[in-house]
Amino acid sequence: MDLSSLTIDIVAASYVAALSAISKQTFQEAFGAQNSESDMTAYLAKSFSTEQLLKELHTPGCTFYFARIDGKVIGYMKLNTGAAQSDLQESDSLEIERIYILQPWQGTGIAAAMMELAIDTAKKIEAQSIWLAVWEHNDRAIRFYTKFGFTAFGRHPFILGSDVQTDIMMRKMLV
Repeated sequence: MDLSSLTIDIVAASYVAALSAISKQTFQEAFGAQNSESDMTAYLAKSFSTEQLLKELHTPGCTFYFARIDGKVIGYMKLNTGAAQSDLQESDSLEIERIYILQPWQGTGIAAAMMELAIDTAKKIEAQSIWLAVWEHNDRAIRFYTKFGFTAFGRHPFILGSDVQTDIMMRKMLV
């Protein structure tokens, strides 16, 4: 696939409807088959409503990015620093909370381009590390993060509807 028209730009609050739509679609594509419909419906409604996403868009230290091909949104990423981080809230780290790409575009290098942007962003703010959490059963994502030098350092619970799942926490040191 031709990535020459790929752009990755910060999402403005005025694009919250598009952010909600891509968030719901990519999460459903990634995890819908492995989870109950009721848990998935509850999670999507809670986590990706326009109200929730507007709150996140206005949170200091939280930045969303759209990946676009020929202007069409085909993925997104969410980075957090400081108190915006979902778990560790380390002042010298950057969290990649989400990287999601529509299925037809997976494996084309778009996620890698987003990861490079995350790493560059962390270096610009002089973060000592980047961390993320990934579902323990998401082998493809774990391989992807490992390829970029992330290693497991812990686990934490992830609530999907009424289902308590386990995420592996992974970190990449930058110094």
